[in-house]
Amino acid sequence: MRMALHLRQLRALITVIEEGTFTDAGIALDTSQASVSRAVADLEKGLGIRLLQRTSAGALPTVAGRRVAEHARHILAEVAAIERLTDQSSTELRVGFAWSVFGRLTTPIHRRWQAAHPGATLTFVQSETASVGLLEGETDIAVLRRSFDDNRFDKSFVGAESRVAAVASDDPLAQRSMLMLADLGHRPVAISTTTGTTTTDLWSPADTPVTREIHGIEEWLTVVAAGAAVGITSEATADQFPRPGVRYLPIRDAPPIAVWLAWWRDNPPAGAAEFRQLVCEMYSAK
Repeated sequence: MRMALHLRQLRALITVIEEGTFTDAGIALDTSQASVSRAVADLEKGLGIRLLQRTSAGALPTVAGRRVAEHARHILAEVAAIERLTDQSSTELRVGFAWSVFGRLTTPIHRRWQAAHPGATLTFVQSETASVGLLEGETDIAVLRRSFDDNRFDKSFVGAESRVAAVASDDPLAQRSMLMLADLGHRPVAISTTTGTTTTDLWSPADTPVTREIHGIEEWLTVVAAGAAVGITSEATADQFPRPGVRYLPIRDAPPIAVWLAWWRDNPPAGAAEFRQLVCEMYSAK
């Protein structure tokens, strides 16, 4: 008879996979490496299967480990939803973002919200997941700039942003004041299929560029600064992530990026409608 599973075991497994080592997982969970190791070992013993492959460089999930982790994420998301139902008195509003919040509007929005809610806290949370932290229970509201169709969430359009190109500062293109999509089509283009807003659909089939898969804003900036690829992103990224070695340039013929807010449909966070109204007003006035 297999023993009962515990949430701490599932959290430990997911955190080790995400952090790469038991030590880093312990730091992320604010506990010891030994505690994380015991939790994963107990989970493996209870399930009767190996979930992680221990190496000198860290820990890698086995095939079974990836499958268990996928289910564990859903379980923890549902638990987080239950916890939200019992925490209606919370005064913190957690707004998730993948690459940038609202660009140059972020600070004004933050200040206006805090001025209107002096006893509350507005927290911006970066998440590299497709739901920008909603499914994982990390955020109350998600800032979305790409398609996310899930009928468990309400989604509301709040504004639009122009696209800009990111090139290395020593690239000949960096001397230009504006670019066209065709100027970038012959270069490798760095994209994130999980959270990025750039796809090859921006180009005609005949001009489709070679792409380089990256994971997150830091890797994207590093690749661009090194001249290994160019990037296309929202103007908000340029506002929030200036970087030595990277030059941002407007793209004349690129379509704008729609910005949406999303939250759980059956349990909207307190202040969601008011926050949406504030963001809409700021985008309309920019």
